[in-house]
Amino acid sequence: QVHLVESGGGLVQAGGSLRLSCTASGIIFSIYSMGWYRQAPGKERELVATITSGGSTNYADSVKGRFTISRVNVKNTVYLQMNSLKPEDTAVYYCNAAGGSSYYTVHWGQGTQVTVSS
Repeated sequence: QVHLVESGGGLVQAGGSLRLSCTASGIIFSIYSMGWYRQAPGKERELVATITSGGSTNYADSVKGRFTISRVNVKNTVYLQMNSLKPEDTAVYYCNAAGGSSYYTVHWGQGTQVTVSS
């Protein structure tokens, strides 16, 4: 059974920083692309950042230069370092794993709340 467990969310003032973590179990972590998505109230879920199994990264324009995604395969963990946070970054942040050895699968975590106060 696959589990993605996020942690690190919370309340922070604008301009502050948070680091989200997502630890996976039940998958061969190193072969999966990992990503962070977010969903604000009344809005659709949107991509924040992704990192491939080879370490290539991709960011939404709204977070470029402020957020950094990274992974440590030996820990089955992906991180999202968020700096210079803005109130518009307030959302539930979800971890995503996409890939697989025999067939393509997609898995989601339960989400962690990030609230940025002005």
